[in-house]
Amino acid sequence: MTTPHMQHVVLIVDDQPDNLTLLHDALDDAGYTVLVATDGEAALQRARLSLPDVILLDAVMPGLDGFEVARRLKAAFATRAIPIVFMTGLTESEHVVAAFAAGGADYVTKPLRPPEVLVRIAAHIQNARQMTQASSALDAFGQATVAIAARSGRLVWQTALARRLIEHYFGAGDQAPPALLAWTQAAQAARLAGTEQPALLLAQQGRRLLASFHDQTGDEEWLVVLREENDEASIQTLMGAFRLTQREAEVLHWLSLGKTNRDIADILDMSPRTVNKHLEHVFDKLAVETRTAAASLALGKLRGSAA
Repeated sequence: MTTPHMQHVVLIVDDQPDNLTLLHDALDDAGYTVLVATDGEAALQRARLSLPDVILLDAVMPGLDGFEVARRLKAAFATRAIPIVFMTGLTESEHVVAAFAAGGADYVTKPLRPPEVLVRIAAHIQNARQMTQASSALDAFGQATVAIAARSGRLVWQTALARRLIEHYFGAGDQAPPALLAWTQAAQAARLAGTEQPALLLAQQGRRLLASFHDQTGDEEWLVVLREENDEASIQTLMGAFRLTQREAEVLHWLSLGKTNRDIADILDMSPRTVNKHLEHVFDKLAVETRTAAASLALGKLRGSAA
């Protein structure tokens, strides 16, 4: 008979045999798969290899202590999402603060009470599962979504597409790139003031990284959705959507980016009069009368195609 927790793996890290035995027996009886490490280096190795669902981590150990182990786990992309529950006999506030600062999700005090430990483990596994399911759903729909810790600027989690975009434009790292962090802070301030921050985050050789501020959660994490545009893809989309010629689509594309007729003429190496002629054809095909209406339709189509 399969117990409810059989598929979940818990890594216990403690240098005290009595604690290991107590926790191992309790977790095993509850149906968890239990792994054990007796020092910090072994803990890091087992965590990287097995990717447990939760880690019970002793704060005070010889050599690499629990705080440093937690910092290293949270610094690595593969292990950063694993909930860490500290085990400590140190109840002074500075040690509790240190546990959370190192990336701990919770703590239990010694002497350990197995029923309490089991309840906390189950809660953190459930929370982690919900986060994973949400991230997987966003990945499945091609969403480039990132969560940023408001206080530290750390990338709490990101979908696969968001990670690729961030690495392409800014390089890999555990912290939100300065440009993204500054944009997000400005977007939150704008939202509080009842306005919206312009979407453009970065422009690079015909490609643009756009951002939209989704929300700030109760856990003080900012959710930001990223989207990439490039000139050629946008032009092809407009040609297909509105049955435009290449030139008409190019003119509409630059119009949607806020360029004036003179700007468009310079970009496309044509006269302003020719730009006007193309715009007349664009207006007819889109059944609109103004530049604003044409730009609005174009932007709506482009954003819809990127969703």
